[in-house]
Amino acid sequence: MENLGLGFQLMGIGMVTVFVILLIVIYGSTLLINIINKIAPEEKPKKAAPASDTQAPMAVLEAAVAQLTGGKGHIVKVTKLN
Repeated sequence: MENLGLGFQLMGIGMVTVFVILLIVIYGSTLLINIINKIAPEEKPKKAAPASDTQAPMAVLEAAVAQLTGGKGHIVKVTKLN
């Protein structure tokens, strides 16, 4: 019976130790993330290109499709993949 009590005691100490270490990791990483965000904030995305800049690539695409399909193919829709 003495060994069983010692086993439960060691199990309890081990579980508490793991719990405390996990709390340290969670709060430490949260603190580190907050510090990094203050030092080097995320860059804001640049504004979209004006409409005139999109005309040239569209003309190139239409010319390529016309050449590859012998003038029979047409572009219906163009969407930008992120």
